[in-house]
Amino acid sequence: MSANPFAEGAAYVKGRFVPFAEASIPVTDWGFTRSDAVYDVVHVFQGGFFRLDDHLDRFARAMERRRLAPPEDRAAIEAVLHRCVALSGLQDAYVAMVASRGKPKVAGSRRPADCENHLIAYAIPWIDVIPKDVQERGAHLWLASTPRVPDASVDPTVKNYQWSDLTSGLMEAHDEGYDTAVLCDAAGYVTEGPGFNIFMVKDGRVLTPDRGSLQGITRRSVLELCEQLGIPAEVAPITRAEFEDADEIFAATTAGGVMPVSRLGKRIMGNDRPGPLSLQLKDTYWRRHAEGWHRTPVRPLEDMAAE
Repeated sequence: MSANPFAEGAAYVKGRFVPFAEASIPVTDWGFTRSDAVYDVVHVFQGGFFRLDDHLDRFARAMERRRLAPPEDRAAIEAVLHRCVALSGLQDAYVAMVASRGKPKVAGSRRPADCENHLIAYAIPWIDVIPKDVQERGAHLWLASTPRVPDASVDPTVKNYQWSDLTSGLMEAHDEGYDTAVLCDAAGYVTEGPGFNIFMVKDGRVLTPDRGSLQGITRRSVLELCEQLGIPAEVAPITRAEFEDADEIFAATTAGGVMPVSRLGKRIMGNDRPGPLSLQLKDTYWRRHAEGWHRTPVRPLEDMAAE
């Protein structure tokens, strides 16, 4: 048993650092009762954050769009993330930052402006949204019948906890014996999956949807790698029929990186194994991590004593 009380994770709630298991919010917090919160997730790999500034930028844009303003400024949020990881002692971690609406200062108020916004952050051991053994054989992907919530109703570029449609898609996938799902919008265009962006490969060209999707940091990384490797790639509309005719498919997310797919519905792809271009991008993505690509070392606790 570790003597470190933060070994299973460290959290920051209402200005205090606590062991992850002790983190809590009031049941009247609108972040809980209304999903009125925005969040972002950055990963730590071998003691360093990956693309931390990009995640902080996206988090700041999300807070601005949803009119959320916790008391901590950007520098303070960054310091909180560093301390959460340092307290945990984790070398590989899933690190979340959340801005919640909070609860109204005036009992019974329905005015968002009456709420006390606050920051929640935590660092816990690494999470893969598609387990590593499933990634090795290639994920089995289900195209859900549940349509994605329209972009005009819930902005997908603002990372949020409105997951009703995504959860319905997941339940469909699991009922059918598949690992996870991807949703199309009401017009039949491919969007994203629960917690990941999706890519398809056709005739050596890489495509990722232009709608219904978070502008993922890993998605951005994949597009950058494609440019560096001379692989044609673009953000574009993708119909369900085009997606079903793909040569290869892979998912991309902070919590797992590049994750190949080997089955789409009843179709077996690539001899039931990950495709060669998917594997090339996956291997390059992790090799570049090991080389220090977009790396910000986690600050040691002793260096944060004055913060």
